[in-house]
Amino acid sequence: IGAGGRVITCRAAIAWTTNAPLTIEKVEVDPPKAGEVRIKIISSGICDTNKHILEGKDKVPFPAIWGHEGAGTVESIGEGVTRDKVLMFPLPECRECSSCLHPKSNFCLKERLVSISLTFFHPIYGTSRFTCRGRKIYHLYGTSTFTEYTVVHEIAVGKIDDDAPMDTVCILSCEVPTGFGAVFNIAKVRMFTPGSTCVVFGLGGIGSAVVMACKASGASRIIGVDIKEEKFPRARTLGVTDCLNPQKLKKPVQEVVVEMTGKGADFAFEAIGLIDTMVATLESCHPSYGVGVIIGLAPTNSQLIFDPMLLLSGRTLKGGALGNYKTRSCIPKMVTDYLQKKINLDPLITHTLPFESINKAFELLQGGYCIKIHLSFILEK
Repeated sequence: IGAGGRVITCRAAIAWTTNAPLTIEKVEVDPPKAGEVRIKIISSGICDTNKHILEGKDKVPFPAIWGHEGAGTVESIGEGVTRDKVLMFPLPECRECSSCLHPKSNFCLKERLVSISLTFFHPIYGTSRFTCRGRKIYHLYGTSTFTEYTVVHEIAVGKIDDDAPMDTVCILSCEVPTGFGAVFNIAKVRMFTPGSTCVVFGLGGIGSAVVMACKASGASRIIGVDIKEEKFPRARTLGVTDCLNPQKLKKPVQEVVVEMTGKGADFAFEAIGLIDTMVATLESCHPSYGVGVIIGLAPTNSQLIFDPMLLLSGRTLKGGALGNYKTRSCIPKMVTDYLQKKINLDPLITHTLPFESINKAFELLQGGYCIKIHLSFILEK
């Protein structure tokens, strides 16, 4: 298929260091080895995790090609692999390890989402498929979607419907399953009587997906928390009933939430990735049966410290990656649901920019001027 065993030269956005713009460079992309897929990227989302890496909060190796929300088409394959239109996942599903085989787990033991090793370029093989200026370039999370072509191991690739709109479905690689699954699979909001009270810390892309899922689950009150009030109008259209800016409150936001709800929220979701908001999430929960869910990726080497008495009364603190969905098995079905209009992704994408404007995209994200940015690799053609 495609170029087969040839090295491809294409454009990629390379991060050489933190707190600096990415540079569009010519890179060489090696052909896939056994069990790998070389993919032509059509669209990629920018997750807030990438923003945290740029700011130096999450430590990763440099130089690297970032991006983990990608949709594309298979250009060439290694031995034993067949794929067509595909999504790439930051969390693989090998279908062999104890986590993949367990019915309640999705955290594949071959992941490179949390346990990033500075000595490994590419999962499985420990080498790189990217070269720029004679230097090997790191992959990130085993995906690297800020490039016109990438190489991904087949356990992190899912075939999707042939008629899937590739300019939209890239956000199903991370944002949508992470937000929806936090509500449906981790907190299990639907297990309770409709009319629950939920609080969502962070109204970016994932937080917005959480809001949509809470509303779909019948929550009667959804409190949105963010320091960027520019996000509030859109959050209200998605289902938020009350908006709080912690910087404008006279007391800690969790105390305000408790006062607003009587004793605390039924469910609280942390979609920012900061230790302070993780503690606030737990303290916002009802003391007897409140459920707090950590979604955001905390800064490297962080330690979560809170009073254990918060749990003794009955509160629950939970976590999960990609919404506890088994990626290859479950997420392609979400694409089908979108095509059948069972779920709506359109409100979650607020900006579409050409790939070459990737630094503009990061500026918008860091300034809080958008909810979710989608990069297109075809607009500039």
